Amino acid sequence: MMGIKLYSLGAAEEVTGSKHIFEIDGRTFMVDCGAFQGKRKTADEKNRNFTIAADKVEAVILTHGHLDHCGQLPVLVRKGFTGNIYATPATRDIANIVMMDSARIQAKDAEFLKKKADRRGEKFTWRPLFSERDCIVTTNQIVSLSYNRKMYIAPDVELEFFDAGHILGSAFASVTIKGLHGKINAPHPGHAGENETRILYTGDLGRRNQPIIRDPETKVPAPDYIYIESTYGNRKHAEKEFAMHELERVVNEAVRRGGKIIIPSFAIERAQELVFYLHLLVDAKKIPNIPIYVDSPMATNATSVFKVHPECYDEETNEAFLKHHKNPFGFSSLNFTASVDESKALNKKDGPMIIISADGMCEAGRILHHLANNIGDERNIILAVGYMAENTLGRRILDGDKEVKIMNDFYEVRASVEQIDAFSAHADYTEITTWLDAVDTSRLKQIFMVHGEKDAQAFFKGYLAEHGYPNVTIVKYGETYEIE
Repeated sequence: MMGIKLYSLGAAEEVTGSKHIFEIDGRTFMVDCGAFQGKRKTADEKNRNFTIAADKVEAVILTHGHLDHCGQLPVLVRKGFTGNIYATPATRDIANIVMMDSARIQAKDAEFLKKKADRRGEKFTWRPLFSERDCIVTTNQIVSLSYNRKMYIAPDVELEFFDAGHILGSAFASVTIKGLHGKINAPHPGHAGENETRILYTGDLGRRNQPIIRDPETKVPAPDYIYIESTYGNRKHAEKEFAMHELERVVNEAVRRGGKIIIPSFAIERAQELVFYLHLLVDAKKIPNIPIYVDSPMATNATSVFKVHPECYDEETNEAFLKHHKNPFGFSSLNFTASVDESKALNKKDGPMIIISADGMCEAGRILHHLANNIGDERNIILAVGYMAENTLGRRILDGDKEVKIMNDFYEVRASVEQIDAFSAHADYTEITTWLDAVDTSRLKQIFMVHGEKDAQAFFKGYLAEHGYPNVTIVKYGETYEIE
């Protein structure tokens, strides 16, 4: 009998650093290889202490291109992984942008920190985890696999991607391990699927009725085991209509004050979604046509990727824009800032205006400069539109800290802080349960819960038990789970 083991080296009782492993008789396969995000020192230590026999990994499956799912792939390659990385075509393009951006940020951080150390006469030893060259090698190992296409990634392992509805190109990974009685690809006696084990990895599970992209797929092969995310395991989102009203309210309030709206945003999906909604509000004349700046090179690059992957669009986007030959990500008041000088110039301009800038959790990138320059002005509004992990600057601002440290200096928080939860690309606990109810669970033996904070997972486990899913295991870091 073939032995299958599952374990996780990240996103276990936490929200970042997704790394899930399944072993078949000692052969190793990975699902996602993401970076940890949080307090800079802690995150750096965790990312450096990534220990796995990289040369023993046969293949990697990448569910989507967010940093906390793909950000350690160049480290894995650097450590000796030479196998294939399987991803959808859009994920390949997005992951390439994200990894390269991370390499550039690390290189700039190293340069900045070295200068500071030199001025102080201190020895400087910190080095980036990987370089742009490492990213190029990594991207060259990515094999594109479209949705609803089966591929053998090993003689006894079949992979199929289904749309996860989270970001452009995001996928559920349906992994079928065949020949469980000692024969590779053994014929299936009796019923189809009898001689195989199916594991469904959700990656990050999206929401229904998201703009631009399709809804999460429910017609997936009946799984024996599900690895499920739980980011919003104890929180419910407001409806999208509410989000639109709130966005309209916040923009009009900023215009009344003559202030700026600073929006920390993930460069991929969230930035494009906001642009999409603002476009609709301007067209409907519900907000004035004030300048909107997308100040993130990565968001600008990602928007270009969106333009070349209309195969990922939902019917609404196709209907509203493509059929009328319009660009869903371009209108008169929208500006993409390219250079650092253009970015700095925004701080000298008076409002009202909207600045959308990465990083979404306020841990790196140009958003730090916009916060430093604008958080102390009561006319301005800081608008959170996504998840803020524990111990991040974004979380501290959201939690109401009166003073925050930005780039080693302290700033008083005088700007208003607003949050619109409905823009989240993660399904909440009721939406995940509704999705589960729509999936064929006739074979389901166990759910493994990952990618969530402890209190959210504890609540969600109880909620699932009440709704007919009693066999839920909260995955602990490094703990091994044997399955049949």
